[in-house]
Amino acid sequence: MPKININGKEIEFEPGMTILQACEIAGAEIPRFCYHERLSIAGNCRMCLVEMDKSRKPIASCAMPAAEGMNIKTNTEMVEKARKGVMEFLLANHPLDCPVCDQGGECDLQDQSLYYGVDKSRFSENKRFVSEKYMGPLIKTQMTRCIHCTRCVRFATEVAGVPEIGAIGRGENMEITTYLEKSMESELSGNVIDLCPVGALTSKPYAFSARPWELKKTESIDVLDAVGSNIRVDTYGWEVKRILPRLNEEINEEWISDKTRYSCDGLLKQRLDTPYIKKNNKLIKSSWDEALDVITKKLNETENSLIAGHIGDLVSLETTLAFKKFFELLGSKNLEFREKKFYINSEDKMNYLFNSSINGIEKSDLILLVGSNPRHEATILNARIRKAFRNNKTPIFSVGNPGDQTYEYKIIGDNTQTIKDIIEDKHEFNRIFNTAKKPLIIIGESALELNSGGFIFEELKNFLYQKKLISEKWNALNILIQNASTVGALDFKIQNKDKNNFEFFDNIKNNKFKLLYLLNSDNLKFEKNDEFIIYQGSHGDRGAEIADVVLPSAAYTEENGLYQNLEGRVQECRKASYPAGEALESWKVLNQLTNVYKNRNLFDSFNTLRNEALEKIVNFESLNKLPKFKEPSKKINNNFENENVNINPIDYYFSNSISRASKVMSECRDIKLKYQKSGTNN
Repeated sequence: MPKININGKEIEFEPGMTILQACEIAGAEIPRFCYHERLSIAGNCRMCLVEMDKSRKPIASCAMPAAEGMNIKTNTEMVEKARKGVMEFLLANHPLDCPVCDQGGECDLQDQSLYYGVDKSRFSENKRFVSEKYMGPLIKTQMTRCIHCTRCVRFATEVAGVPEIGAIGRGENMEITTYLEKSMESELSGNVIDLCPVGALTSKPYAFSARPWELKKTESIDVLDAVGSNIRVDTYGWEVKRILPRLNEEINEEWISDKTRYSCDGLLKQRLDTPYIKKNNKLIKSSWDEALDVITKKLNETENSLIAGHIGDLVSLETTLAFKKFFELLGSKNLEFREKKFYINSEDKMNYLFNSSINGIEKSDLILLVGSNPRHEATILNARIRKAFRNNKTPIFSVGNPGDQTYEYKIIGDNTQTIKDIIEDKHEFNRIFNTAKKPLIIIGESALELNSGGFIFEELKNFLYQKKLISEKWNALNILIQNASTVGALDFKIQNKDKNNFEFFDNIKNNKFKLLYLLNSDNLKFEKNDEFIIYQGSHGDRGAEIADVVLPSAAYTEENGLYQNLEGRVQECRKASYPAGEALESWKVLNQLTNVYKNRNLFDSFNTLRNEALEKIVNFESLNKLPKFKEPSKKINNNFENENVNINPIDYYFSNSISRASKVMSECRDIKLKYQKSGTNN
């Protein structure tokens, strides 16, 4: 490996590195504003100046490739003077409004001006003023503060794949704008706030809410989709003030979706804070004792086979297991976690996982989407596909039309016959597929909902196994699950098996159940007849509207819990706040109900429940690790029908009870619908 001398210390570096990256290896701190390791190099701010032998002027270390034998100094008098000069220029037009700036306490400009700046300015001219730009309900702009680092421009173009931000004008008249001054439509737009090194782009919903040093910070995970993005929850007392991304190279890198970031105001609204009982067709406030007595009486009156339960999209592993144990106590097997009919085979764990892993997308040399829209089903996963497309020129194909994505793709068919032809090696796509060394097939829930869903999954799995593309080294079979609770529910066998796999849905459609227990379930669509419905959840959403008894429980930020993401990676969601009013943590509700019903507890403590849950997880390695690979079983499915592969639209900003309670998500949805009607949406 080549060597470079930095401050008298010789270090090795990888070919292609810049001087700035080599300095970081050597432990030398280099200030910067425009440089970001995940974005292309711009060389705008000139703050990263260093001294190089045989160069009369200091050089920008972020833009200069490191070379063998270079002698670099980062702390000389010349470097110090140059950096002070750059900082003086940057502050020449920057307003002195730090006390009212939301970036205060987390501002790169504040930090670096303290260590690398001067305590006075030689400029006596008036500071320039830049008019504010409208970027939608999420991003607040104060463009007079902008230092033209162009991080936001590069992020929108390169990572988000939606080039909505750009620079107009030259020199002092240069301005960052969305051109037409309309709302940003990328589902990743909020990340520009984290990237902005000054207070030019800040969070509009969070504006003037709190200072960073006032907030309690809790490391946790997001459960609003199945990706399991790593987040930090910042709370002030009971209120969740904001949610920020946490670095995890395996899953979300340092990005999170707008839904993850901004749904948190929904945690404060439409909350269930006391039990309710329906009397005279109205939900009336009640006590826990009365509500549990009503449920117990109804359970005793109802035949076990006529009692059913449904698990919602935000339920943890511990609560899922507790719910199953409760139904075992009732003697009922009528449990379901799916919100709609889609084929799933729970015999092998790989049958319901994203087996290539999110990080593995970057290693693939071909991607085939089958009935999937990754942009709305798993935004962060879609960013990895975009990264593979941009960095590796990975070709992307689709069966079915996924609509506008953040990368180019080719539709090779829109019906199940196309899939059958690929499986039988008859399609022209097979020529391209057969040359790929690490292809990747992503099957969406829309494809599994078809009558041919079983055929599509089983035969594609057999096809890949025959091609030796399902192994410990590379597994090309991927299911794009949409809900955070799905993988855990499948591991715990929350499903009453029957011939067609849909007995629960048939029974609920035919009103065969007399008592239905909805555990955080708000997206199950059915016509209520005379069923007695118990709803346990955190929000007064769709499930609570039809309930006869409502039991208030905690939201995901208010209780500890484990979740399995779509890769099968088990992660811990930590308690950052506490439940509203008289609401209890989900497992406590089930324990109390069992105590009233059978005069005993379901389990001794939360730790007992967690340990039992960890024992029951299939192929479990350890927390934050991918599951162990096991050879798959083979199953033939000949239930083929020639039908269109239509990808079901997702109401992205209203996909769960927390988002539906969020005012910010409501504004985003209204803007999206407005653009769709006018035909200007992305």
